[in-house]
Amino acid sequence: MKNMNTEEKNELVAMVDGEATTTSLIIAEGTGVEHASIMKLIRNNLNDFNEFGLVRFEIRPRLQGQHGGGDTEYAILNEQQATLLFSYMRNSEIVKQFKIRLVKKFYEMRDTIRNGFDVNSLSRMDILKLAMESEQERLRLENENRLLENKVAEQTPKAEGFDRIANADGLLNLTNAAKSLNVRPKDLFDFLQAKKWIYRRVGGRSYNAYQDKIQCGYLTHKVYAMTLDDGTERIREQVVVTPRGLTKLASIVPREAVLV
Repeated sequence: MKNMNTEEKNELVAMVDGEATTTSLIIAEGTGVEHASIMKLIRNNLNDFNEFGLVRFEIRPRLQGQHGGGDTEYAILNEQQATLLFSYMRNSEIVKQFKIRLVKKFYEMRDTIRNGFDVNSLSRMDILKLAMESEQERLRLENENRLLENKVAEQTPKAEGFDRIANADGLLNLTNAAKSLNVRPKDLFDFLQAKKWIYRRVGGRSYNAYQDKIQCGYLTHKVYAMTLDDGTERIREQVVVTPRGLTKLASIVPREAVLV
């Protein structure tokens, strides 16, 4: 991986391994948000960021002569990842203004790359090679779009149903979540344990949610009163799936759990 030198780190957008990128350090400085908070947002939602390519992390050594503190870990983000990060941040005026500046810089970088070579300097073989690569890329994108359109057509009724659920205020216990996903409850329980969404304490009968899934807004705990045979009530706590969590599960469970 290409490291960013001091001059490049001062730029809002720089090229890293042939891709236009920015960093969590630059975003933190531009928005006035503590870098630790930016990194926490990225870490807590890493799976979402990795949908747009694996997030790359690097270490910035402590500057010579600087006292206190240590090396600083930071994230290198492409345009899509940076845009996603802004969606997780509070939309203050300074955040909005910096986002506008960053979007413009990404656009300028794309424009520079697009117009940055002289066709007259290319040999005939270079031009033929570029033409072949362009045609191959066009065919590849056409094929991907066709597959995506077919997939969307197949999933549209189901996806619309989950969108309605995601916009609701209610929470679902794990059994009802399984029914909504058309999955056997046992398969969903096994899947969530295997993927470290839930766990059962030693000697316990109930399940608990992993903290990172709670922070992502996928799961939470709901307290309820249970009436015993003797008429007394006892407080119990159970894991429930949020609308956001159900939407997330809808995109991953069908590929790995056994459908009813």
